[in-house]
Amino acid sequence: MPFFPTVKELPPDNTIDQIRKDALLMIKTIISENMPEKSVLNALVRHEFHDNVYVVSIGKAAWTMAKAASDFLGKKNVKGIVITKYQHSQGTILNMDIFEAGHPTPDANSLSATQHAVELARGLTGNDELLFLVSGGGSSLFELPKDGITLEDLASITNRLLASGADIVEVNIIRKRLSKVKAGRFAEICKPARIFSVALSDVLGDRLDSIASGPAAPDTSTKDDALAIVEKYGIELTEFQKSCLAEETPKKVDNALTVITGSVCLLCEAAANSARSLGYTPYVLTSVLNCEAAEAGRFLACIAADTGNPETMFKRPCAIIVGGETTVRVRGNGKGGRNQELALAAAKGIASLENTLVFSLGSDGTDGPTEAAGGMVDCLTLGRLRGLGLNIDKIIENNDSYHGLKAVNGLIITGPTGTNVNDVSVVLCR
Repeated sequence: MPFFPTVKELPPDNTIDQIRKDALLMIKTIISENMPEKSVLNALVRHEFHDNVYVVSIGKAAWTMAKAASDFLGKKNVKGIVITKYQHSQGTILNMDIFEAGHPTPDANSLSATQHAVELARGLTGNDELLFLVSGGGSSLFELPKDGITLEDLASITNRLLASGADIVEVNIIRKRLSKVKAGRFAEICKPARIFSVALSDVLGDRLDSIASGPAAPDTSTKDDALAIVEKYGIELTEFQKSCLAEETPKKVDNALTVITGSVCLLCEAAANSARSLGYTPYVLTSVLNCEAAEAGRFLACIAADTGNPETMFKRPCAIIVGGETTVRVRGNGKGGRNQELALAAAKGIASLENTLVFSLGSDGTDGPTEAAGGMVDCLTLGRLRGLGLNIDKIIENNDSYHGLKAVNGLIITGPTGTNVNDVSVVLCR
């Protein structure tokens, strides 16, 4: 999918202007090198398919993955269903019904589309095979609640967990116990057909039971884990909802084979290769970053400050890279996303560092409930905010990183990219 990452131009400022251009080139390369077509094909060519192959593709990358599969399968593909986020479909695909639905919380279209997939699955026989293509976002997009659980229940519980700072694994542990299709239950519906599942991982550690909440994977979490999470974050539930959490999930799935293709490690690798080609020495610190976004931003600013210390390993020009997925604890009523908040939180710490820039990017092209993919700041950002009469601490406190970055032309805009393999954050120093 062609796309053009942009950050609105500011007046040139010598080296910083060049670093901004380098950052945009890196972003374009990082995304293009992690599109799922190649990864999906690598998985498909190693598998021997039946003549009757049905396809269900779910998640933010569902359309791209389904298109690659359709092109590969040709006449073997009997019928398929694609369920993806709004504005993530790129047109028709042969033999595929395409649905768009809600994310990060399910909506009525999520339930309707999933019902179509379930009806397809219930009609499969032992002579049929289901190619199940899974990517991040599937937990919201692919959903049928348990009897007695409403759509409003799902949305409320999910939103409260996210606002409390729960990470994606914790959120999915709860979602699994409120659903008819998560935690291996969709695989049960597909019997006696076999499932070949290809997953694009957006989960740290590539846990099969957490990618889209594991519809075709055995669940490794327990009811005690679920009850501990709601207690940890103070999530109030009805007695019936608590009883759902207390039910155990399937611990064995015997009709599904899963291959993971694409991950945050490859995202970091692409960032490192791109940085090297632009003349920066890359340092990949971690691919499993998992903390609050603002704290991660401040940490990266501290690392940037060390690039001027002859006793440290970081020597300019350099690119310091971290991958993973941070969280945001919502305290205010502003607008933003985790990557935008991370970037803005770094601005104060790099304000005294010449020729230094930080960007943070969601690989799917959407960060939180915004059209931005992430944010970019440099050593001049804090001064620009102050010049506009804006207080960076109050902006972050109000979780309003979107408007703060927009005011200084720091939003990264890519549009939906067609992939989803976590986030990457980069410090560029010259």
